[in-house]
Amino acid sequence: MPPSKISGKAYHEATKHSYLSVQLDPNYVDASTQPSPFKVYPKFYRRVKLNLNNPVHRFISLTSTITLEKVYKDGPYKLRVNPSAGALYPTEVYVQVRGIEGIVDGIYHLEVENNCLTLIYELIDDGLESYIIPGKSINGFIFLISCVYYRSSWKYQNRSMRYCLLDSGHHLGAIAASAFLHNRDIQLVFDFDKLALNSDLGFENKEFITGCAVSGEVQDKKIRHLRLKVPFVCGTDYFESNQFIEDAYQATTLQKSRQQKLEYPQFDFDKDKFYQTVWNRRSIRRFRKESISQEDYLYIVQQLQQSIPTENYEEIEIYSVVHRVQGMTPGLYKGTYLVKTGNFSEKTGYLCINQAIAKDSAVTLFFVSDYLNYQTAMQIAGFLGQRLYLTSNYLGIECSGIGAYYDEETQKLLETNKDVLYGMVIGI
Repeated sequence: MPPSKISGKAYHEATKHSYLSVQLDPNYVDASTQPSPFKVYPKFYRRVKLNLNNPVHRFISLTSTITLEKVYKDGPYKLRVNPSAGALYPTEVYVQVRGIEGIVDGIYHLEVENNCLTLIYELIDDGLESYIIPGKSINGFIFLISCVYYRSSWKYQNRSMRYCLLDSGHHLGAIAASAFLHNRDIQLVFDFDKLALNSDLGFENKEFITGCAVSGEVQDKKIRHLRLKVPFVCGTDYFESNQFIEDAYQATTLQKSRQQKLEYPQFDFDKDKFYQTVWNRRSIRRFRKESISQEDYLYIVQQLQQSIPTENYEEIEIYSVVHRVQGMTPGLYKGTYLVKTGNFSEKTGYLCINQAIAKDSAVTLFFVSDYLNYQTAMQIAGFLGQRLYLTSNYLGIECSGIGAYYDEETQKLLETNKDVLYGMVIGI
């Protein structure tokens, strides 16, 4: 299929799961062959070690930091503030810093494994603004999220672009959480010249920009494109290309997203408790099949309905299959509206490729959309997913994302023709 034909909907259609497709391709991999989940620039690049006693350093670090290390038979897994499908972590973060005391104006790679900023490009009269918000200059921070897609396609093959985009949205959500804790506003930007940036940042075909978050003072000032290309550094220790993913990414960057007025969410979280929530967030692997309170469930729904700080937007509708919420009739809900009653726990377990967490949860949620821009829609779904993680964990309720489900059968349960972008579960 030529690139011009791979629309977001065509890509989504081509990567749907069904009962038959999963049986024919169970997708087993040898864990020992997993590509490296960390990108590191050469040792001679200048680095800034992030000091958590410095508020600016802490703001940057908390967007991506490692929070737990687990050792399994095939090696250590370093878990981070942002969840990732299969703990494969395809996302990378680059931060442009301008006008911040104590840090040279430049573009930095956030080196997560060593908790430092690596200076990859020093600014003069150029910068990222010219690709993202032409005619403006940002005194502050521009965060770029990229995906080293082979980290995910190694396991998930063609469907992995879904997970890269969801992970990107989760990572933007982690940036938003750190911004909230450090009293900074951020604006998400999805419609910008990603292809030119990929080229000028030296990514070749091995990495691609997905989303952006801007935090700082906006000034009217013309900034030019980067005067030099950044030298290429591969984000994995080895690489196998997937032309289908590369073509789909290129084609889905070109469609404009829907537009909306920029509005900021208003959260009332206690910041000390929320900080601990960000640090301790984990993905649950099993539930005790206990109920959650109606008050907590409605609070979670309320937070999901808060504004998303962006002008580039795709509407995400959230369906909740309620299994165990005190005082609520089991059934399918859209928001707080009861669509149909019934005990669907066995059904949701089946739909989510027989994952017990989808059956044993208090609520199984599905995010759907009728989008214009696939990349934007998937990232907003992931962004909302991060908000769901943090809100539920803040209340002492466990959470996990589910990226694998039988697409068309799930649509039938939800009684929708819109694409199902993401599944999530919450419970105790």
